[in-house]
Amino acid sequence: MQRIRVMFDVATLRFNDQGLIPAIAQAEDGEVLMMAWMNAESLKETLETRQVTYWSRSRQAFWRKGETSGHRQTLIDLRIDCDRDCILMIVDQVGAACHTNRRNCFYTAIRDGEEVELMKPMS
Repeated sequence: MQRIRVMFDVATLRFNDQGLIPAIAQAEDGEVLMMAWMNAESLKETLETRQVTYWSRSRQAFWRKGETSGHRQTLIDLRIDCDRDCILMIVDQVGAACHTNRRNCFYTAIRDGEEVELMKPMS
């Protein structure tokens, strides 16, 4: 199967009214680590540096993953969904992905109508 290659233009993505797009970080083994937001500039920086950079809605500033914690995400592959309104990043995750110091942000499950904690913080 021959792959079609075209130059990527960030303007072809469908950002929301705030100029943001959801970005899912996934480990190479398929584990979903986290979801955060990116704007066009943070996406461009991520593609240029291969160090994942998000947009912090609360701080209204770039959030370079791991800049203070050391829990960096290095971009391996970036994929765009069919509607072009969500991106999936395959990353090399160093340390915890979640601000609660857990491997991923999805550590709570609903089982039989109750919340169950699936993992403790990393030591």
